[in-house]
Amino acid sequence: MESFYLSNIDGIYVIVFSVLIGIELIKNVPAVLHTPLMSGANAISGIIVIGGIIHLLTLSISDISSIVASSIAVLIGTINVSGGFFVTHRMLSMFS
Repeated sequence: MESFYLSNIDGIYVIVFSVLIGIELIKNVPAVLHTPLMSGANAISGIIVIGGIIHLLTLSISDISSIVASSIAVLIGTINVSGGFFVTHRMLSMFS
């Protein structure tokens, strides 16, 4: 029987490289582009929230690990969306 790491090595590589590329990308973005990138991140987080809710609606009560993972995704996505809206509202109020 293969270990978890050997059977999921492709997914692990994708996650590690995505994190490293994301850190480098965000670190090198000029300040002028932060607002458009935040709007895009809010849209992606909104999709994650909707996907997590749909996934929660299709799960059986005995699948605890999937329920926990989907609930965490919905929680973190909701925090990100609401935080993004608060920051965007605050930035837009500075222009008026």
